[in-house]
Amino acid sequence: MKNQVFNPFLPLDAYIPDGEPHIFGDRVYLYGSHDREGGRTFCMEDYTVYSAPVDDLTSWRCEGVIYSAKQDPDYDERPFMYAPDVVQGNDGRFYLYYCMSGDFGFGGYYGPIRAAVCDTPAGKYEYLGCVHYPDGTPMKKYVCFDPCAFNDNGTIRIYYGTQYMGESNDILARDKDKLAEVCKRYNKTPEEVLATEDNVNGACMVVLEDDMLTVKGEPQHIIPYNADFGGHEFFEASSMRKVGDKYYFVYSSQLNHELCYAVSDRPDGGFVFGGTIVSNGDIGINGRSAADRLNMTGTTHGSIIEINGQWYVFYHRLTHKSDYSRQACAERITIAPDGSIAQAEMTSCGLNGGPLRAQGRYPAVIACSITNGHMPHGSNSIYTESFPNVTHKEVSGEVERIISEICDGTLIGFRYFEGTASRIGALVRGNAEGVIEVCTEISGAVLAEIKVHPAGEWTEISAEVPLSGTFPLYLIYRGSGLIEMKEIIF
Repeated sequence: MKNQVFNPFLPLDAYIPDGEPHIFGDRVYLYGSHDREGGRTFCMEDYTVYSAPVDDLTSWRCEGVIYSAKQDPDYDERPFMYAPDVVQGNDGRFYLYYCMSGDFGFGGYYGPIRAAVCDTPAGKYEYLGCVHYPDGTPMKKYVCFDPCAFNDNGTIRIYYGTQYMGESNDILARDKDKLAEVCKRYNKTPEEVLATEDNVNGACMVVLEDDMLTVKGEPQHIIPYNADFGGHEFFEASSMRKVGDKYYFVYSSQLNHELCYAVSDRPDGGFVFGGTIVSNGDIGINGRSAADRLNMTGTTHGSIIEINGQWYVFYHRLTHKSDYSRQACAERITIAPDGSIAQAEMTSCGLNGGPLRAQGRYPAVIACSITNGHMPHGSNSIYTESFPNVTHKEVSGEVERIISEICDGTLIGFRYFEGTASRIGALVRGNAEGVIEVCTEISGAVLAEIKVHPAGEWTEISAEVPLSGTFPLYLIYRGSGLIEMKEIIF
């Protein structure tokens, strides 16, 4: 029987956000940051790569640690490596670009962009140096953050930057307090900030020489700082792809929960807003508002890739009630003949090639929707208030990965299953008293009720419910107390 894969598609103890997927040879490699399970800040672990055969996206393997933060000369000052990217140079070697940061992002905007090199896509990379001008001066123009590496038919381009709104040069020249705030954030002098044409903020690009470190000409904005993208303006997470003869700039918008795209005929400007590709709260799907988000939302970063004729978007979700333990997910997308990309909804079966089989047992944490009706947005912190979330607990030396703090009104959704089932169950524990409603629509008819009683140990509960065909599954708890859920069972 064919293997299955679900979201998150890596092992449940793997936290690889900011994913940049690339095909080298006959495998797709996922390069990203590396969060710690239950971490206290962003990107606490070394870069670890996973890969899969291009013809079997159900079979991901860990390639191991490819680069350690301790290899960077700034490790003692800023010990965390942020969102990286890898490109194959014209010499056939592989080049890793990244930036360093301290706790909670402090110093992450200081630059410069770093590089490491390896002879293979997922071998042991060695520190190469920082991106610099021909005289050896580190290149720090604009804000050196979230570098994307792109080999454009032999021309090596690095895309990078971040953007905070309401900080035009005119405003900064008049408002000394705002200018001081910007200077502190970016570790630049007032003269450096005000002398930067257009603005120090924004999406930028620089061309590299074949040595992969020396800039070729001056960096430039690819999108003007004041460009109107209808509320979806660039924030961070630059990524570039070429589709036919068009350039697709993928980025995280000011809304900070969605990956968007802009399109141009050229790589260095002229980008026109295209739309939203995916939101990690499914905001925008069927007109859904931010107030009705279907998950805790927060930072997002990723890109698109075509694998065996099918396009995908890679992104990440949040766990542990914070932005610090993010997991890789992917969804199938379609690029229409007119070049547009319709927003993909979050699913539990993204890379599976179709719905999951409606039989057997599944980890509850593959739920693609977890909401109590008023889920928060991440804020570079760990929330202490109670709301349903994916987390882990160590019990008797074993680690459990579960959905915790399920309260009255919590919806847990799985999209999609296929097949025929006569009974739906769950493995739960907690001090709860009530029922779990079984539905196939978020606000649809209740097909069955599973009774819930207080249980200090994992307890299997179920109810008869006839289901067939292709369907989503929504479990809604109604009652008092809190539940933890470990598995769903057909």
